[in-house]
Amino acid sequence: MSTVSPQPLWQPDPERIARARITRFQAWAAEHHGAPAEGGYAALQRWSVDDLDTFWKAVTEWFEVRFSHPYARVLGDRSMPGAQWFPEATLNYAEHALRAAGTRADEPALLHVDETHEPRPVTWAELRRQVGSLAAELRALGVRPGDRVSGYLPNVPQAVVALLATAAVGAVWTSCAPDFGARSVLDRFQQVEPVVLFTVDGYRYGGKEHDRREVVAELRRELPTVRAVIHIPLLGTEAPPGALEWSALTSADTEPVFEQVPFDHPLWVLYSSGTTGLPKAIVQSQGGILVEHLKQLGLHCDLGPEDRFFWYTSTGWMMWNFLVSGLLTGTTIVLYDGSPGYPDTGAQWRIAERTKATLYGTSAAYVMACRKAGVHPSRDFDLSSVQCVATTGSPLPPDGFRWLHDEVRDDLWIASVSGGTDVCSCFAGAVPTLPVHVGELQAPCLGTDLQSWDPGGSPLTDEVGELVVTNPMPSMPIHFWNDPDGSRYHDSYFDTYPGVWRHGDWITVTSRGSVVIHGRSDSTLNRQGVRMGSADIYEAVERLPEIRESLVIGIEQPDGGYWMPLFVHLAPGAVLDEALLNRIKQTIREQLSPRHVPDEIIEVPGVPHTLTGKRIEVPVKRLLQGTPLEKAVNPGSIDNLDLLNFYEELARKRA
Repeated sequence: MSTVSPQPLWQPDPERIARARITRFQAWAAEHHGAPAEGGYAALQRWSVDDLDTFWKAVTEWFEVRFSHPYARVLGDRSMPGAQWFPEATLNYAEHALRAAGTRADEPALLHVDETHEPRPVTWAELRRQVGSLAAELRALGVRPGDRVSGYLPNVPQAVVALLATAAVGAVWTSCAPDFGARSVLDRFQQVEPVVLFTVDGYRYGGKEHDRREVVAELRRELPTVRAVIHIPLLGTEAPPGALEWSALTSADTEPVFEQVPFDHPLWVLYSSGTTGLPKAIVQSQGGILVEHLKQLGLHCDLGPEDRFFWYTSTGWMMWNFLVSGLLTGTTIVLYDGSPGYPDTGAQWRIAERTKATLYGTSAAYVMACRKAGVHPSRDFDLSSVQCVATTGSPLPPDGFRWLHDEVRDDLWIASVSGGTDVCSCFAGAVPTLPVHVGELQAPCLGTDLQSWDPGGSPLTDEVGELVVTNPMPSMPIHFWNDPDGSRYHDSYFDTYPGVWRHGDWITVTSRGSVVIHGRSDSTLNRQGVRMGSADIYEAVERLPEIRESLVIGIEQPDGGYWMPLFVHLAPGAVLDEALLNRIKQTIREQLSPRHVPDEIIEVPGVPHTLTGKRIEVPVKRLLQGTPLEKAVNPGSIDNLDLLNFYEELARKRA
């Protein structure tokens, strides 16, 4: 399994621990709410799950959440699914996101960066003014609380303004990135029937302009509920007939009016990757996201008004929503619209340098790509402002930890985090007061009773089990859209262990309290009773310089046997000869387990991913089991559908 190192790679110094917001929160919560004053993070985390109601009450007080109508109690009903948070309370997410405008009007709320890598600021006052103007115009267009407002937008300031104006009105936001094709967008937006559609004429990526006007025209034809289209001319084109101009709707000097909505009023709809069917339309609440993100960003990420928060993301991924919530802590957020590797692999480091980011978040895949490309961040860029590099999307391999430590700074807080679109937050990850061990997430998050369970529902320590959460979190979905009896929601998380959230990841909770993620449990490799996550295989194999990327699948055979092929996408110039085959097998045998040496190693033209960059294992497994392509995968959810033809053809030959 993943390397477990007894010696920490990084240890926060006493001064850093003392000034961390989570340290101050613990002392305050001990004084006011009976939290443990001693015992550090482990004691605080235990208290936060044992006394869930008091913990979340403390969070709302510490962050001065403004309830326009008070709550009757913290948890009206704690059953899962269906937990009822802060009944009778009313508030507004956007009001909290714009609070800093009152004291820091002329400081930057947003730093917008495109492929020129020159940051352009939007002040708190200007952000608040635009939100006020747009919210008034949305109301004038007849948008009411509960109506859906959609954005086909890149990661630009206009997208943030549109989200906040939607939330101010009490409407429900949903977005897709403009690199999604029409079918992918319609699979999402048609489910929620938006009344307003924000669009761009195109976007710039990899040094090229991409015209999206034809896609926008198709969206307009196929979304009959849309009453107004708002055109943002990123490429400078005229508004199409019947569309409204962004500039006209955001030019007034209007004080925002924040609709006071119930705590569980829907804030936005996020979508699962939808690799095997229509994406799940996941609905999260204004209050649930507000308090969960205040906890996550303010305590775990240690963000405040002096920070700059950059996460490489697009509007089609939950991390964009998470990034926008940096505004809740008064933090300046960095919006990068462009290719992660343009004009070269070091692009994201250049943006971190130029924006003076204090927390820089990216994907584990980007870190490993930098390592393979021989990028030297600290040699080539001034990263003195960067206190933390965080990664998500897939487990960060041990080599990724070591590379960040060696190539960025030895006094670098490395936060590998893991959560999901389903909760728009993290189950485990960043803790500014704990050591970092190679290959491990620092700890389960506050208020999250994260455990590893065996098939019978017994907790495991230092053994691989299912990731479960045994108590409710405020940002768990209030429901899925178009799931009137809740059956799809129930079946997604609660069918394995009744009343307990099962996420679908294999994890180890170590005896020191850290967490190791091994990959998805529904694509687990199980040979002769020994289970292993696919991430463990990738971590070992992709250290080899010849391997650009890999995909491993385990398939139960009708005769009781088990076929485990490893697909490899080679680096330019590499050849899958006998020597490389032997090195791959030897690497897996020595570093992981002899049982998990693949039955076949097959060169492929590429590894297919979801639109948010995750390898698709289950649909490929279905193809290899003989499921027709149109039934094995939702074509609109894949980055390169042509790659799947290879796997379909392989299944045909094997049959």
